[in-house]
Amino acid sequence: MPAVRTSTQYPTSKVLKAFNWSERVKRQSLSAEPQGEDHTPEMDLAEPQPEGISFPPPDSSARATFKAASGKLLTPHQWEVYDYVKTIPKGKVVTYKNVASALQSGSPRSVGTALRNNPFAPLVPCHRVIASNNYIGGFYGEWGPESKTGTKYHQKLDMLREEGVQFDERGFLVNRSDIWRSDA
Repeated sequence: MPAVRTSTQYPTSKVLKAFNWSERVKRQSLSAEPQGEDHTPEMDLAEPQPEGISFPPPDSSARATFKAASGKLLTPHQWEVYDYVKTIPKGKVVTYKNVASALQSGSPRSVGTALRNNPFAPLVPCHRVIASNNYIGGFYGEWGPESKTGTKYHQKLDMLREEGVQFDERGFLVNRSDIWRSDA
């Protein structure tokens, strides 16, 4: 039986790639012009923070001790996914596969798992990630209108429609120009 890797046993190349992505996010946020005395540069990458939700910046020591509602520490891969997804602009979507490719780590499934357990929603806009076939994909662990409650599918559709992203009656993206291509 193969050994299971823990988050502290990642190969060096993956750690370096995660560090490089985090550094890129940090540089982007620090390059923004200050907007007042209460301005926090790290928050420039997303909409204003909802009350009660705090997202530690990439260089924060708080990331090492942050625990999700389940009581578990977040893995380096989860932090990579959240940092990347936080940069997706309003009115655009990416695929789970695009996220994994941009990070050069993990798989579309591991990206989906990280987003299913996203403790920073809606600050980290997991609703902007769709399936590779341009289907609306999952949301809060439900996939499609015939899932457990069927409400999460419609909630994700509504959120994306409010941002200007349209899906057909079967749940597929209407306009492929709504797919965001990062320069990662």
